Amino acid sequence: MIRVYKEEETFNNINFAKTPLEKGEYENCSFKNCDFSEADISEIIFTGCDFNACNLSMVNITKTAFQDVRFKDCKMLGLHFNDCNDFGLSFRFENCTLTHSSFYKMKIKNTRFKSCQLIEADFALCDLSHVIFDNCDLNGAIFENSLLEKTDLRTAFNFTIDPENNKIKKAKFSMNNLSGLLSKYDILID
Repeated sequence: MIRVYKEEETFNNINFAKTPLEKGEYENCSFKNCDFSEADISEIIFTGCDFNACNLSMVNITKTAFQDVRFKDCKMLGLHFNDCNDFGLSFRFENCTLTHSSFYKMKIKNTRFKSCQLIEADFALCDLSHVIFDNCDLNGAIFENSLLEKTDLRTAFNFTIDPENNKIKKAKFSMNNLSGLLSKYDILID
């Protein structure tokens, strides 16, 4: 199979479900207002790329490499990041909808989520060390046997984390969201 190499290209308003993205490597490329929904971008390498206002819902990302990739204002429903190529994995998200996405068993240290909806996202058995959840909605997100050491949840909201089933040493919380650590005790906090 022929694999392409694209560098510093901009892709605008393309529907990749109808016109598939060529397999290969994309370095320092920008994808703006593109529709990837239900497309197959498996085994593609993205390095230093930006995705802005794209729809990546239900996209196949099996063995896809995301290395220093930025997602902003993207709709990313139901993605299985745990199927990605984990070599050099590094990404950050701003104002993205990641509802029903899975990070199961992943090591995503130092990842930054800013103003994201992570409703019912799966972080079970995930290494979230030094991750920042800045103003993120974590309603129904799954934290089970997760490593949350030095994770910043001070401005996160709607989360439920059981301190007995997760490692939370030196994690950061605010007085406003401590109830998310105590919900299993069925107590009322004013």
